[in-house]
Amino acid sequence: MTQQKISTLPPAYTGDSDLKRILGLPALVFFGLAYMVPLTVFTTYGVVTETTQGHVPLAYVITLAAMFFTAYSYGRMVEHYPAAGSAYTYTRRAFGGRIGFMVGWALLLDYIFLPMINYLVIGIYMKEYFPAVDQYVWVLGAIAMVTLLNVLGIKLVARMNLIIIAFQFIFLATFIAMSFSAIGSDEAPSLLAPFYSESLQWPTIVGGAAILCLSFLGFDAVSTLSEETRQPKRDIPRAIMLCTVIGGTLFILASYIGHLAFPDYANFGSADSAAVDVMRRVGGTLLVTFFTAAYVAGCFASAMASQASVSRILYAMGRDHVLPGWFAVISRRYGTPLGSTLIVGAISLLALVISLELAATMISFGALVAFSFVNLSVIKHYLVDEHLLQPKHLLRYGVMPSIGFLLTIWLWSSLSGNTFQVGLTWVACGFAYLLYLTRMFKYEVPDLELKEV
Repeated sequence: MTQQKISTLPPAYTGDSDLKRILGLPALVFFGLAYMVPLTVFTTYGVVTETTQGHVPLAYVITLAAMFFTAYSYGRMVEHYPAAGSAYTYTRRAFGGRIGFMVGWALLLDYIFLPMINYLVIGIYMKEYFPAVDQYVWVLGAIAMVTLLNVLGIKLVARMNLIIIAFQFIFLATFIAMSFSAIGSDEAPSLLAPFYSESLQWPTIVGGAAILCLSFLGFDAVSTLSEETRQPKRDIPRAIMLCTVIGGTLFILASYIGHLAFPDYANFGSADSAAVDVMRRVGGTLLVTFFTAAYVAGCFASAMASQASVSRILYAMGRDHVLPGWFAVISRRYGTPLGSTLIVGAISLLALVISLELAATMISFGALVAFSFVNLSVIKHYLVDEHLLQPKHLLRYGVMPSIGFLLTIWLWSSLSGNTFQVGLTWVACGFAYLLYLTRMFKYEVPDLELKEV
């Protein structure tokens, strides 16, 4: 389960805004944590547990380190562009249209997979709770309902997001409290086992850490509130860092408690729905019901938001002739992007056949490409373009983003072979499409318009 708001800096932004600047640091941090979705830790819990052989908390530590330096780089770019920004915008401004287009194209793959993974996990966990009903029934039902609601333009689920997020925080508190009781009643496991054991193998740990990048999608969403923040250049970078650290710490804690409560991962009924086994061990049927309700509700809300967002991105690209015109078809009755919404719904049918691991790694593929270029954008903008070469500047704009770049590339290179086959094929198609759009670079590179409209 993941949620992400997509926005970019308008080309003609001057720093003026009609929005009221009323937000402070606490409000920004709460917004960012809510957007990261607390229960996303359980989306790939079983898959990564098996990949890392029971060392998910350690994998989260590595992922958090990479995200910490990347969040730092986002903060540096926000300082220069204090308005709603994204990795695509920063890359385009730092490296030009061609590289920016390719980064945006990789991000587009990320955005397309966001609703798909929500449908997939809804099917997985509803099938686990209602075993008599096939998984594909839940997946098809969710796709049909979310697509219909987005065509109708209904915003009810979006308005319920705060309630759903609060529900998830209450669940996490309940889960942690009940886990201590369960851990105490069983034979005490080794407290260090989730971080270190004789079976630990670093390649598998890093491979798991790469998948876990999915959990951090949306930490940069606070940048979309720059024009409503009292002191954006100070508070937005701080909020991005705090959201990353607090969210990462929460993920580490939840996965650590889960491993202590259910250390024998070899006995998972299914890696995809392993969280249910943990909940059943900790709190029986009651906690499983609580978890399923909180998790599926969050997935549904996330699917609504992510499908609406990517539909509007595709609509804007169709309207601006970056994509074929049928992406820009509008419903005359409801005023919503009918063409792109139906196309995203059709693409999401891949949730019927794709594995959870591949869906998660494809999202991480796009995210890590974007994160890597955000780190490089800091170096290019401040050291190369602005010529800030004093020792303190070399540390802030050279060393820190370089560490972030190396960590994100390390994680990216650790993704599975299947992920690279799909991801690099998508990138190759993007390059071929770029050649077509620019007539072999004879014309200007189009702006992908990776923002809601």
